[in-house]
Amino acid sequence: MTLRVYNTLTRTKEPFVPVRPGQVGIYLCGPTVYDRAHIGHMVGPVIFDTIKRVLVHAGYRVTWVVNITDVDDKLIKKARERGLAMADVARENTADYLANLAGLGVDQIDHMPKATECMPEIIAFTQSLIERGYAYAVGGDVFFDVGRDPEYGKLTNRTVEALQGEGGEAAAKKRSAADFALWKQAKPGEPAWDSPWGLGRPGWHIECSAMSRSILGPTFDMHGGGLDLVFPHHENEIAQSECCHGQPMARYWLHNGLLKRAAAGKIGGRSERQATEAAGPLTLETIQQATAEKESRSAGAGGLAALIAQFGGEQIRFFLLRTHYRSTVLFSQEALAESSAALETFYRFFERFARITQDSFYRLPAARTRTEGAFEPGADPWLQAVARYRTSFLDNMDDDFNTGAAIGDLFELLRELNRFIDHHRLDDGTAPDAQRVAALRTGAAALRELAALLGLFRQPRAPQADTDDNALVGQLMELLIELRASARQKKDFATADRIRDALGRAGIVLEDRKGGTLWRAER
Repeated sequence: MTLRVYNTLTRTKEPFVPVRPGQVGIYLCGPTVYDRAHIGHMVGPVIFDTIKRVLVHAGYRVTWVVNITDVDDKLIKKARERGLAMADVARENTADYLANLAGLGVDQIDHMPKATECMPEIIAFTQSLIERGYAYAVGGDVFFDVGRDPEYGKLTNRTVEALQGEGGEAAAKKRSAADFALWKQAKPGEPAWDSPWGLGRPGWHIECSAMSRSILGPTFDMHGGGLDLVFPHHENEIAQSECCHGQPMARYWLHNGLLKRAAAGKIGGRSERQATEAAGPLTLETIQQATAEKESRSAGAGGLAALIAQFGGEQIRFFLLRTHYRSTVLFSQEALAESSAALETFYRFFERFARITQDSFYRLPAARTRTEGAFEPGADPWLQAVARYRTSFLDNMDDDFNTGAAIGDLFELLRELNRFIDHHRLDDGTAPDAQRVAALRTGAAALRELAALLGLFRQPRAPQADTDDNALVGQLMELLIELRASARQKKDFATADRIRDALGRAGIVLEDRKGGTLWRAER
């Protein structure tokens, strides 16, 4: 299937055709680092980290840029509240943001420019807009003249007449209420940079236009961000960049849904592929609704590092990817716990694989490209099934990066692997047939390849701490397993079944194998 992406600008899925053959440039709006990161800040990076993996796997050379806004009204206010320099607040929260990205396995970013490091580019961009007649300076401020851009509002279908600009002192300087600031005159005590219009600092929107151009050029392939950035931020970016360059800023505009609180839902079920639907048509109403419902700092402030420590970065990443990226992410502690439990089915398979092959799943080579990962199943029906799930997974990723549906394929492939083991009794403690082990390796390699595209199962998860409580539970389970084994030897099957059923109700599953009984907690 040819890769197709949903373009917010045209409100349709379009075949993906890069600006330069074989190359892809991506710009994702990063955070304003005035406070600690929360889970909502991770939605876009996790999605676009996955998108880059998929594009590289498809054979593209990808450059991915995520900016850091380290000068802004919110940063200045926070610095005053804390009695710190703005640069110190930005540095502290940037470090927190980077640590959380690493915790969630987001490591595909190529460039992370900071606004304060790009002042020459920002000033030159602003000056160019003035020279072209699209901006005007007044009293130390510079504003974009919205009325000069006949295409303004095309991203959200807004008219200039329907817009309301910023209030305050700047409003009196504007030609129109809809005009927005490119450069702001510095107030006493504020951080400032010298410019042709006096000491000041850039507006938010011009920062991204200048940084994206400096790295990716005047036209690049994909511009991403949360749905709440469509207006005014991305609308204004388009206006600035296209008026400055006379050509499209980005060929495709991709917007991820936002985070809101909700109850837990079933993860990994057979109906997940059908239940995961792409978002409906983008309208001004859906943008406003999503923005109003998003998980803000006041609703779930900070605590992301603690959340990663509690659940694990891989579990949170999986939780964010199980929903189509354009849909709202329903967040709750219960949903995260359910997501973690769903991943346990994969970890148990990795243990089975190690017992059967005497090798680690994590040492299997993950194919770097689609060609490298393709295999010939021949007449083997089971390998044909594995190939079908692989194809379905890749087709779903080609359909606007539908990670939710692709994860459904991953679960189906996992079930196929476990059925193969059970059918051929590869895990019964006897020496398995070498040919069937080889087939199992082929299927497991496909699972590793596809999971790697999601950024999952790249390395073994850290062992859980052996606390006193864990040790006590282990000792109690050994005792119960011994009592059940004794009851079975005495043919007291009623007692043996009672122990098994009671443990089952408590979420503990027993597995009888040659050489002993294993147990695991399902929740």
